[in-house]
Amino acid sequence: MTKAIRIHEYGGPDVLRYEDVEIGAPGPGEVRLTQEAIGVNFIDIYHRTGLYALDSFPAVLGMEGAGTIEAVGEGVSHLTPGDRVAYASRPSGAYAEARMMPADRLVKLPDGITARQGAAMMLQGLTVQMLLRQVYRVKEGDVILFHAAAGGVGTIACQWAKHLGATVIGTVGSPEKAEIARAHGCDHPILYRDEDFVARVREITDGKGVPVVYDSVGKDTFMKSLDCLAPFGMMVSYGNASGPPDPIAPRELMVRGSLYLTRPMLDHYARDPNDLRTAAAALFDVMAKGAVRPMMDFEYALADAARAHADLEARKTTGSVILIP
Repeated sequence: MTKAIRIHEYGGPDVLRYEDVEIGAPGPGEVRLTQEAIGVNFIDIYHRTGLYALDSFPAVLGMEGAGTIEAVGEGVSHLTPGDRVAYASRPSGAYAEARMMPADRLVKLPDGITARQGAAMMLQGLTVQMLLRQVYRVKEGDVILFHAAAGGVGTIACQWAKHLGATVIGTVGSPEKAEIARAHGCDHPILYRDEDFVARVREITDGKGVPVVYDSVGKDTFMKSLDCLAPFGMMVSYGNASGPPDPIAPRELMVRGSLYLTRPMLDHYARDPNDLRTAAAALFDVMAKGAVRPMMDFEYALADAARAHADLEARKTTGSVILIP
């Protein structure tokens, strides 16, 4: 038996239960791993509340973790017991001391990266790799707008974008978060509760607007984000922290300058195991160079997952949030 956090119904943080579960031996194409650190992300909250439906109950939440392989199933040849690995993908089930995982969704951790760093960086870091290097390929001289710049994805994105030679405008919710964003490479933090971020973006860009907006906030920022874009700009909506955006008529994109709108999903960009390994290699490379460092100020025991969820929803956290079994 092993300990895990499970839910038996959708709801608030109170539905998270610390329970004994049986996981058995790995089947064909699977590995069993002991987990050393687990990432907490907004997608876990979306699963807990039912915004993103789960297949069945009871369910173990979590899409990200790092640890050591205990055993491998039939047909697994590229991994062996003792390998240090990390992952950021389906199936959910990371909130556990140990778990099964498809072998082709795991990547080996380089020696210089700890399990805590792996769990803090994989989902958010691979998301940033997708956003900055695939969805819209940020280049030197670009001026970009990144919402929630002091969050886990935001602090990684600010660092990586600066490494690429971009100027970063970022929205934050408090002066304290503005300093965090600035310390991680955000050139122009904007207090979106106190300032009109559309006006500030236009001021910073001499009225031109930005070529891309990365928005994980959703409902509260979506339409104004469109107004920040230059003609032919791209709106990248990749989260719903304030709720799903309202439906939009295609004409709204036309009148604002023939804009592009996309809603990317990491599972699609890293579906092929080779694509996953390529993306992870890019992430580990910028980490090895010191260009990107995870911010890990919020660490909770696995049994305290409900408190971690409550703090994340209340915007009390900055950087990455991890659970320790």
